[in-house]
Amino acid sequence: MKNLLLLFFLAAMIACSPQPEQKAPEVSEMTEEELQAYAKKLAQETIMVDGHVDLPYRMEVKGFMLKKQVEDVSVETEGNFDYPKAKEGGLDAPFMSIYIPSSYYFEGGAKEFADSLITMTMDVTTTFPDKFAPANTPAEIEKNFKKGLISLPMGMENGAPIEDDLSNVEYFFNRGIRYITLTHSKDNQISDSSYDTTYTWNGVSPFGEQVIAEMNRLGIMVDISHVTDSAFYDALRLSKAPLIASHSSCRKFTPGFHRNMSDQMIKDLAAKGGVIHINFGSTFLSKESREKFEAMDSVMMNYRAETGLKRSDSAYQAFAKKYALENDVYADVQIVADHIDNVVNIAGIDAVAFGSDFDGVGDSLPKGLKDVSMFPNVIAELLKRGYTKEDIEKICYKNTFRVWNEVIRVAAES
Repeated sequence: MKNLLLLFFLAAMIACSPQPEQKAPEVSEMTEEELQAYAKKLAQETIMVDGHVDLPYRMEVKGFMLKKQVEDVSVETEGNFDYPKAKEGGLDAPFMSIYIPSSYYFEGGAKEFADSLITMTMDVTTTFPDKFAPANTPAEIEKNFKKGLISLPMGMENGAPIEDDLSNVEYFFNRGIRYITLTHSKDNQISDSSYDTTYTWNGVSPFGEQVIAEMNRLGIMVDISHVTDSAFYDALRLSKAPLIASHSSCRKFTPGFHRNMSDQMIKDLAAKGGVIHINFGSTFLSKESREKFEAMDSVMMNYRAETGLKRSDSAYQAFAKKYALENDVYADVQIVADHIDNVVNIAGIDAVAFGSDFDGVGDSLPKGLKDVSMFPNVIAELLKRGYTKEDIEKICYKNTFRVWNEVIRVAAES
């Protein structure tokens, strides 16, 4: 009996004693199948933010705005983003891009158009409340994540809807906008565009200086994707809070493409606490892909002229797809990781995040990253390169949350 009691006592002591922590799996020892499974597990267990997804404009192009309804993204669609794909890929908080084409700045109606896209985005959350939810802060994203809901924070791509009325900055903040891309493909009333050659302001305009100050006061992130280098440096000087590039990549890999950021700009962005969100479009990732797409554009233009087909015609689309595959125009997931490596090497792990531009870069997405279900592929590639679980968490959400929370803090102290 004494021996039996002693055995019970020893068993109880062992059960109550601290157990050694389980070591993270060694990636180098994994098979490819095990690595993919681990990458998918990380993607689904970690909050994942994407700085830029163009679902709202996609719905407008498909005519849902005119129908005064939303696309059924609760089920599988032909687009890059929907609920099943997001769940498969572990995407929890895609920033919905309230994209305003530059034509609205010149022809009028920018504010009304932005309002319509915002309303349609919010309608997604009310139409499918068991799947999507609005989110205006990192804390709200965390709360939604625990409930299994996909958050739909919003950023406005192009400051044109602010028009010439500074009070519209607060108006859009109250409507849920949490970053504003200062301009888009043409110079506007706020800033010069990297796609333009006019250099209207040689940077940020005097009114743009007021807009940035108001964004700081309210807690809206300043997004410098699309701006000229001089406008970037103006914004960096003017803003009291860190900046983001919501969907840009590294100019190192695309020489002469000023829509991407130079290494020095990335370093300077990071030095003030900012983050670059890497764009997945092939033409943003690779000089070779850019050249191949330019050649393809010429071929497609001639093909349309010869056949009389439109871009929307199925025969044209089939020919374009065949040409793209035969001529290997696409970048790949490894090049996305190269861009992340470059940012980490020159500015540190705290300076980089995802900003895919899904549904916004057409049929130019790289092999292995054709829609949001494929996020684990880039995580697997990063794991192969020695990135740790903690590194992955920073890229997926912690870096973006840090900037966003700092913007909120600066606003609270204004």
